[in-house]
Amino acid sequence: MNSPTLTDAGLSGGIAIVTGGSRGIGRAIVEILAASGMEVIFTYRDNAAAANEVIAANPGKTISAEKVDARDSAACAAFVEKIVERTGKIDLLVNNAGVVRDNLLAMLEDEDVKTVLDTNVTGTFNMTRAVVPYMVSKRRGKIVNLSSVSGEKGGRGQTNYAASKGAINAFTKSLAVELASRNIRVNAVAPGVIETEMSKTVRELAGDQITSRILLKRIGQPADIANAVWFLSSKYADYITGEILHVDGGFKME
Repeated sequence: MNSPTLTDAGLSGGIAIVTGGSRGIGRAIVEILAASGMEVIFTYRDNAAAANEVIAANPGKTISAEKVDARDSAACAAFVEKIVERTGKIDLLVNNAGVVRDNLLAMLEDEDVKTVLDTNVTGTFNMTRAVVPYMVSKRRGKIVNLSSVSGEKGGRGQTNYAASKGAINAFTKSLAVELASRNIRVNAVAPGVIETEMSKTVRELAGDQITSRILLKRIGQPADIANAVWFLSSKYADYITGEILHVDGGFKME
């Protein structure tokens, strides 16, 4: 039996939206989906240079970027409508955009709480709410949300972030129930500690304490998460919905 490859995953010719696709995990997701033959439209909020770099680094792939703030529901709706007007469909939505504002609870500012919840939770609601009607009309589609190990395992200084990712887990399970009859699968990937710019401060502060708690004894790479997203997006995951797939190297928080 031949091993699965990127191009026989049932994704070729599909249309994918990836939020926050210009760096780190988001970029890795964009690139693996494009390598699988999908047209990938990703969003970014501020860094146009990073977004353009993703496109330039992937010649021959159908990748484009658009500046969209996921916290703005009207902007999400307009973005999705423009894609559907051009392509007639959306096969996959990956809700990856997210931010951290870590601090002890008593030291969190109002803006630290608002920014994290608005981006990580409301942003996911906004983009998904814009996409779902078009998937329902086609009676097909897949949604993959990016959660975190923090959504289930507490971490010092992460009450705002952990709350946002716990919400994503609940959102994923509820939406899976809601959309199953429409042949739409909804799952999430929960990364552990991944080597990205967003996790740099935490990794530097914790040092070897982090790897000592990871059974596989290494920090994860963006590709580790992108591979999981690819799997849940592919035909190989057609019988999976409502699941939170942990990709954390066996991360055990004490």
